[in-house]
Amino acid sequence: MEHVDVIVIGAGVVGLAVAAEVTSRLPDRQVVLVERHGQFGQETSSRNSEVIHAGIYYPQNSLKARLCVEGKELLYDFCRKHGVPHNRLGKLVIAIKDEDLPYLHTLQENARANGVEDLCFLSESEVKNIEPHIACKGALLSPSTGIIDTHSLMKKLEWQALQGGTMAVYGHNVKGVSPQGDCYVVEFTNPDGSSGAVKCSWLINCAGLNSDYIATLLGIDVEKEGYKIHPCKGEYFTIRSGKGLVTNHLIYPPPDKKLKSLGIHLTRNLDGGVRLGPSAFYVDEIDYSVDENNVGDFYDAVKDYLPFLNIEDLEPDMAGIRPKLQGPGDPFRDFIIRHENKRGLRGVINLVGIDSPGLTCCLSIARMVVNLISF
Repeated sequence: MEHVDVIVIGAGVVGLAVAAEVTSRLPDRQVVLVERHGQFGQETSSRNSEVIHAGIYYPQNSLKARLCVEGKELLYDFCRKHGVPHNRLGKLVIAIKDEDLPYLHTLQENARANGVEDLCFLSESEVKNIEPHIACKGALLSPSTGIIDTHSLMKKLEWQALQGGTMAVYGHNVKGVSPQGDCYVVEFTNPDGSSGAVKCSWLINCAGLNSDYIATLLGIDVEKEGYKIHPCKGEYFTIRSGKGLVTNHLIYPPPDKKLKSLGIHLTRNLDGGVRLGPSAFYVDEIDYSVDENNVGDFYDAVKDYLPFLNIEDLEPDMAGIRPKLQGPGDPFRDFIIRHENKRGLRGVINLVGIDSPGLTCCLSIARMVVNLISF
C-alpha cells in the first residue's frame, strides 16, 4: 500500500489553500488532495456571495474573528500578487429603522475589539449622496469589505498546490478511515467504482458538508462532541438587468442577533450584476434548486431599503448550502480547527463547520493548519 505524508480530504477553497500551504511550507513532503467530485469547488465554495469580509460581526477572540481579520489582508495581497480578480469596494451595514441605529454602534465596538479600526458612521443624507437608490436612517461603512472571483482564486490555489508537488485525485469518494500504528489508512471509491486505499501520517479533514461524516469514520461521536453539521440553505435572486440599479457598495441589513446569517443583502458581481441573498433555512437534503415561490420573502426583506423595487424585478439565481455547526435556535458556534491528539488520534486535524467567513479565512486557516503539523 502506498504511504504518503499528508492527505487532505476536500478540494473546496479551504482544502485547496491547505494543500498549497503544506507544499509551500513542507516542500519535501508527499501530499495527496482527495475530492469526491470531478473538479474542485463544487459545493459551498462555488455557491456563495463571494464576499471578502472585514471581521465585524464575530465574537472577540473567536477563530472566526481572528482568522477573518488576518485572512482578509492575506487574501487581498494574494489577489494583487497573482492577478485574481477582486474589488475592495466596501459595504454599508444600514439602519433600516431608527431603532436599528444603536445596534450599529454595538457592531462598531465589536469590530474594534476584533482589530477592525476603519469603520465609520454615515448619516442618512451621507448615504443618499453615495447610494441614491438606498433608503435608510444611517449606515456603518466598512471600507475593507470586498468581492472576489472565487473560481479564479481556487484555480490559482490548485495550480500552486500542483506546482508544489501535490497529487490531486478527483472523483474519489472517501468511505473509510482507520488507524494503523502511527498512520491512517484512507479507503476510497475510484471513479470507475473500484476501491483503493492509501496510508498517510497526517490526515486533514476539509470535507465541508461531509466533514462530520469523516469525523464519524474516525470514531468521533459527532452528536456528543458538537461536530454534527446542520446544512443551511441560502437562495439568491437577481435584480433584472433592465432595472437600472447601480450601487457603489455592498448593502447589508442589520444581521440576525445569533449570527445564523447576515440577512438578505445586496451584492454586486465583478461584472456589475446585482443580486439579493442569501436566505437561510435548514434542510435535510442537498438540493441546489431555487424555489421561485420564495420571491415574496426576498421582496419583503428588502422593500424598505430598496423602495423603488417591484416584486416583478426579481428572478431566481442560485442556491448554496452552508455546513453550519449552529443548529436551529442555537447560539453562535465557532469554527472547529483541531488536532485530535487528545483523542488518541495524533496526526488527524479536523476542520468542521467552516461556514462564513470561511472564504475570507482560507489562507489564514491554511497557515493555522500547517502550524499544527509536525514530523
